[in-house]
Amino acid sequence: MARIAVDAMGGDFAPRAPIAGALHALSALGPDHHIELVGQTAVIEAELDGLLREEFASVAHVRDRLTIVEAPEVVDMTDKPSAALRRKPNSSMVIGIKRVAEGQAHAFVSAGNTGAQMAASLVLLKLHTGLTRPAIGTIFPTARQPILVLDVGANVDCAPEELVQFARIGTVYAQALLDRSNPAVGLLSIGEEPEKGNLAVKEAHQRLLHAGINFLGNVEGRDLPKGVCDRGPIDVVVCDGFTGNILLKFYESIGPMLIGMVSKVAGLDAREVAGSLKELDVDEYGGAPLLGVRGVSIISHGKSSPKAIKNAIHVALRAHESGMTEQIGRRLAESMPATTGSGITT
Repeated sequence: MARIAVDAMGGDFAPRAPIAGALHALSALGPDHHIELVGQTAVIEAELDGLLREEFASVAHVRDRLTIVEAPEVVDMTDKPSAALRRKPNSSMVIGIKRVAEGQAHAFVSAGNTGAQMAASLVLLKLHTGLTRPAIGTIFPTARQPILVLDVGANVDCAPEELVQFARIGTVYAQALLDRSNPAVGLLSIGEEPEKGNLAVKEAHQRLLHAGINFLGNVEGRDLPKGVCDRGPIDVVVCDGFTGNILLKFYESIGPMLIGMVSKVAGLDAREVAGSLKELDVDEYGGAPLLGVRGVSIISHGKSSPKAIKNAIHVALRAHESGMTEQIGRRLAESMPATTGSGITT
């Protein structure tokens, strides 16, 4: 049984998208699972009643597995992360993450302010021992099978040791959620040779050779769509958040472009093509976990649709049921000297 807290006020299409996504998720999940909608009670109740009368009348019975948790304040997309945490302690973002920290919920999902979610997760959930920063891990589709890329936005600048930490975290994620028995990790660079890259990448390469993981060496941008490099299939790609975020947003633009091109050339309806190429639909992946914190905090795109929220809830559930967070803590304790830190770039 899992209890997932969802930020009903977060995202460009809130509260409708988060609430509809929660209803979609509950209709597909077993009866033991429960969702908490965190936000302004009156707003949530009005939207929920309307959806249950219209789109979701056939699954109205799932209402029994929905709880509303009052949170009178809302973190806006324009709020600075640290200010949002300090000035809006009763926001849906802070209260939702606090419920995970206090053991009242097993995971938190939000399409709201990413920086605020990272800051609140870091302060309330805290980092695993041995980590200096968390990382956002996102699934990228490839011609072979999906790969995990991290970091994609939490940390603009990274030290070599932090890239090594991301490789360790990514290895555990790939084992727990992607069912890869011995994940192959690549370090994103401008060439496959060890001497290619900036100072941080070159130093990280040397450290990864002795990190006790399945390190493939450097991989290039062209290797990601294929899911394989000259040394074999790739499961995890490590990079700093500046590079990763640019890569992520470029990747997100490819799907609509390809669908439009194929539709035009083949004379097909774009929706039909999209159905055949659903692996290019970012909504299929829903959300990305903030890896390295002591709890499940799923970050969804600000423009998340109900479908994306539904899939983000499924990601949260898998992360909880797999014990991913605990596995990361154990793996770090086994392989890294005990150091602590709390730096984050937002």
